[in-house]
This record gives sequence, C-alpha cells and structure tokens, in this order.
Amino acid sequence: MIRVLVVDDSVTMRTLVSALLKEDPEIEVAGVAPDGRVGLAKFGQLRPDVVTLDVEMPAMDGLATLKAIRQEDPTAVVIMCSSLTRRGASTTFDALAAGAADYVAKPEGVHAEQALQEFGSELIAKVKAYAHKKHPAAATATGAVKLAPPKTKQKIQIVAVACSTGGPNALAAFVPALPKDFPLPVVLVQHMPPLFTQLLAERLDATCAVKVREGVEGTVIEPGTVYIAPGGHHMETVRDGTAIRLHMHDGPQENCCRPAADVLFRSTVRCFGGGVLGVVLTGMGQDGMLGAREIHAAGGQVLAQDEASSVVWGMPRAVAEAGLAQAVLPLQELGKEVVRRVQKNG
Repeated sequence: MIRVLVVDDSVTMRTLVSALLKEDPEIEVAGVAPDGRVGLAKFGQLRPDVVTLDVEMPAMDGLATLKAIRQEDPTAVVIMCSSLTRRGASTTFDALAAGAADYVAKPEGVHAEQALQEFGSELIAKVKAYAHKKHPAAATATGAVKLAPPKTKQKIQIVAVACSTGGPNALAAFVPALPKDFPLPVVLVQHMPPLFTQLLAERLDATCAVKVREGVEGTVIEPGTVYIAPGGHHMETVRDGTAIRLHMHDGPQENCCRPAADVLFRSTVRCFGGGVLGVVLTGMGQDGMLGAREIHAAGGQVLAQDEASSVVWGMPRAVAEAGLAQAVLPLQELGKEVVRRVQKNG
C-alpha cells in the first residue's frame, strides 16, 4: 500500500483529496493535517510514502513546510496542490526548485464533476508514479526497445520537444544544455494549465542561455529561442512565405491533452519535412508517438528519454518500443545529444 499524508488548511479540500485517493485500492490515507506545522509533525510520526501539500496556508505555507520536510528527509516525495492563480503557480515553481517532486492544480470549482474527475485521476496517477519510483517493485515485462535505423542525413531545421509528468524538472536539466548561440528554434509542449506555462517560460528564461518564451499567435520563430505551447491551446508551426509562424487554436483534445505534442509534431513535419529533430521526455500516456511516427516517416530524427531517468516512462516508452527513436538516452545526456546532432548538420 502507498501511504499518503494530506496537508491542506481547507477542510473541504482535505476531505476531497482524501476521498479521491481512497478510491484507489493501492493507496491508504495515513493521515491529514490542517496546516504546515501539524503536517511536519505528522510526517515525522507517520513517515508516509507521499505527502500532498497545499501551496497557500497561513502560519507555515507550503514552501516552508516542503523545505522543513526535505531537511528532515531529503528523499521525501512531496506533491504540491496549487491553486490556478499566478501566485499559486509562482510558489509551485519555487517548490519544484526546492525539491518538490511535482504538482497538481486544484479544480477551480469543487462541484464541477469533470474537473473533479480530472483532478482525481491526475493526483492518483502522480502519487502512484512517484511512490513506485522511490520504491520500485519487481520489474515488469516491457516491449523490446527497437532503435530506428540511421536515416539519410537531412539538415535539422527545428527541434520539437514533448513532455508531461516530471517535465518541469526534466526541462530544468534539458534546456540549460542548449548554448546561447543555438542555431535553431525549439518548439515545446509541456502538459500544463494556463498561467503555469507562462511561469515555466519565465523561470527557464531566467536560468538558461537560450531565450524561452510562451508561444504567442503569429510569432515568427527565431533561432536560439524555445517556444512553449500555452496551456489550454494547441500550438502549431505554419509557413508564411519564407517565414515560419506560430499558430494557436482550441481544436479538440488529442490524447486527452490540449496542448498536445502530436499536433505540434505533425505541424513541424508539414513545415520542415525531414528537417525535424523530435525529443520525447518523461510523461504518462502516448502523446508524441504518432507525431514521432510522422517525423520518422519524413526522414527526420527522434530521441527519447530512458526509463531510469524518467519519472514515468510512458511517452518515451511508446516511441522507443515503436522503433521510432534513433537513441534512448538518460536525461542528462539528451540536451548534449541534441547539440551534437545539430552541430553535425550538413
């Protein structure tokens, strides 16, 4: 059983989160706490596998509580529960930098059934993913990884990246590997709600040599800049004469996602043919696999993160087991490999 401690100053949210977690037979709610101080004391008593921690609390807020928990146990798995506000998003990114494993965004209306279902599904999936990562069970059989054969060399003209669960921390390692003079544009989908993608771009921009921006309708993409799809909108590249612009739209979800990596990947193939280097990082599900198939079929290249360094080896696994990846690499090597391949451009 995965033992979870729920810390939230709202009685309603404590009850809701506990009820949602208890729906999964693998999860036990070991305890609840109404604030950070009580949560810290209960953490010491209960030693749970995972802590869900409210971001905004009086007296001792989520960030302070996280730091105290991590000081007591540097391996503690803490998932932040954030409000959909700029302040909540900003504090969440501070928490990720301070060692939080991940976050979930609270539903805006606790009585909206679909929002509750999505919140519960995401919370349970992340609790289980991080608990299993910390205490791996016996290995389960997986399909064979079949590396794609080398392609006829085509000049890489754009890098397209996909990530989901574990993505913010993965991007904090991947993007800084790109040098200031990186000669290509990078387009990126990270499954996140609005506000969070904007904050993600701002945080990465402050710590990376390349420029990082949230995608804006009609922007002409430029070398040395990373464009992150805005939460709630698909992002595509479209050709406009000799320029390539970004286009946002609210089309149907794909793989239960908007933005979706498959939408972005397909659009890069339409604009650049085989000149696309796709990179699929940690994440649940299979978003990016169908788009990677189109990149591969057009003569482009695809890289995938390996299982050991992924929080969830879902998206990269789908690509790897389909035989679409030319290399499956640890996170710390992926950025360097992108730079190496781009430098070898003919």
